[in-house]
Amino acid sequence: MGKFQDFKVWKRGKDLAVSIYKLTGHGIFSKDYGLRDQIRRAAVSIPSNIAEGDELGKNKQAIRYFFTSKGSTAEVLTQAIIAHEIGYLDDKDFQHIQKECRGISGMLTRLIQSRSR
Repeated sequence: MGKFQDFKVWKRGKDLAVSIYKLTGHGIFSKDYGLRDQIRRAAVSIPSNIAEGDELGKNKQAIRYFFTSKGSTAEVLTQAIIAHEIGYLDDKDFQHIQKECRGISGMLTRLIQSRSR
């Protein structure tokens, strides 16, 4: 139990979720409850699904959760694009989220490929 905490992709996903919570906790973003809550849920879903998948013990089941996590990275990125375009995120914060989502998605692709063998 707890092996998922050693995964670099889980750590990176968890750090992104913490970052999203901090970015959405103040300013105009904090008052847009719908978008704020949606991006937070999607961000938390990334490391949560990695953890849940790893704990199931069977690769076929784990892969399904890793794909869900990968989908959540796309969801976070989409919501960040919208937030950036409407002025909730500045360029620096948006670039950070975009870089992290792309990196996490790539790491998940490699994890899925590894577990598929």
